[in-house]
Amino acid sequence: MITGTVIVIALLLLLAVVLLVMAVRIVPEYRRLVVFRLGRCIGAKGPGLVLLIPFVDKGRVVDLREVFFDVPPQTCITADNASVSIDFLVYDKVIDPVRSVLEVKDFTGAARGLAITTLRAVVGAMVLDDVL
Repeated sequence: MITGTVIVIALLLLLAVVLLVMAVRIVPEYRRLVVFRLGRCIGAKGPGLVLLIPFVDKGRVVDLREVFFDVPPQTCITADNASVSIDFLVYDKVIDPVRSVLEVKDFTGAARGLAITTLRAVVGAMVLDDVL
């Protein structure tokens, strides 16, 4: 009889520990946790200790540090119909973590596409002498 009670208490303590681990998140200074409660965004939380309701809240981590990526050489045509191959490096940084999660599926891919499109538009409006 006593061993049954001990087993039940141990299982309840184990359940409490598991729920506590699921509820507590520690967010570093350079990250934010965008919290969704039952599918609805309730905002960005952090840095520090963030408490979530288990099985109700879901968190998506967003890194706020500046990142860079190399874009492979792009062939662009200038205003005077000269073909130019340009390679460049793009830096991006998330300013608004909620918008970066809600409005764009792949933030880095969108930044890459926007950078390439902007490069081609700018180079396409310039003559070869100005590009060089």
